[in-house]
Amino acid sequence: MLAYGIGTDAVDVYVCIGTSTAIECLKKFVTNIILIFESEYLRKPNSNDVQRLIKMGKARGFPGMMGSIDYMHLQWKNCPKAWKGMFMRGHKGVPTILLNVVASSDLWI
Repeated sequence: MLAYGIGTDAVDVYVCIGTSTAIECLKKFVTNIILIFESEYLRKPNSNDVQRLIKMGKARGFPGMMGSIDYMHLQWKNCPKAWKGMFMRGHKGVPTILLNVVASSDLWI
């Protein structure tokens, strides 16, 4: 479901498991990913991390830069009608959520 961006009904047809089982498995997977990687990769940078990233940027000729920023618009297919005006419109005129990320040269996100 995460890799292909498909719903539980498509998983039901392909893997032959029920919707509730697919959702339960997805929740367990995400919970375990957070438990395993949270302390190192899924945390806010502390002052030492910020200083390290700024030094790396300065050494590469970009003083004051912590990393490269990238973003993407994620289409929100099930956006409630009352909220549609609150979210940015993508190039196809559908509600989207903007996902931003900053990554250092050593791929620390």
